Amino acid sequence: MSAVPMGRRRGGGPRRASRGFTLIEVLLASVLLAAGLALAFATLTAATRTVHRGEAMAQRGERERAVLGFLRQRLSAARPVAFDMDQDTALPVRFIGEPDRVRFVADLPDYLGHGGPYQHDFRIESGDDGLRIVLALAVVQSSQTFEEPDPLPPERLVDRLEEARFRYRALDADGALSDWLDRWETSEQLPLLVEVTLVDADGRTWPPLVVALPQAGSLSGGVVL
Repeated sequence: MSAVPMGRRRGGGPRRASRGFTLIEVLLASVLLAAGLALAFATLTAATRTVHRGEAMAQRGERERAVLGFLRQRLSAARPVAFDMDQDTALPVRFIGEPDRVRFVADLPDYLGHGGPYQHDFRIESGDDGLRIVLALAVVQSSQTFEEPDPLPPERLVDRLEEARFRYRALDADGALSDWLDRWETSEQLPLLVEVTLVDADGRTWPPLVVALPQAGSLSGGVVL
């Protein structure tokens, strides 16, 4: 029986000593794997934040467009219709404008109620989460406001505001635009312009809203005094 020479396998090929990973190689591989996972996690986190930020901006933009669009639609629909009578001057009251409240008459679309002229009462109120704007509606008949048997409840239009304000503008006696007014004193007439300023709770100012009232001059030959 012949002996197998040292250094050779029975199959005739040279013997190769089996060799495992060294501790340094294992540590290096672990470090590289940890770095790759950390980079992947950071990339995923940044992408998630970007998506969430984009969604928040889209929701905020949609909220602003809806609120401002509704305010513009309702204000521009204001009509020179009396909803009360001033007991001191015996003049009809067609528009009341204050820094935190606006009242006027506009036709209510059928999808919002029963249709016809309604007094629109926009009020800025304080709440637990900041300022909010609510809208109360009441039917107007024969220059008076009436409570309906089943009145529409006040609708919260927007909340979580840090600042909210209404201002008014008209034409002066020379036909030039007046300064912005915090109060509309000529309640028998409609102002030419209404400005709405809104600031979110985080301090972000909404896009400016200035609404022209098309029927503002219908009672004074086209000039609002």
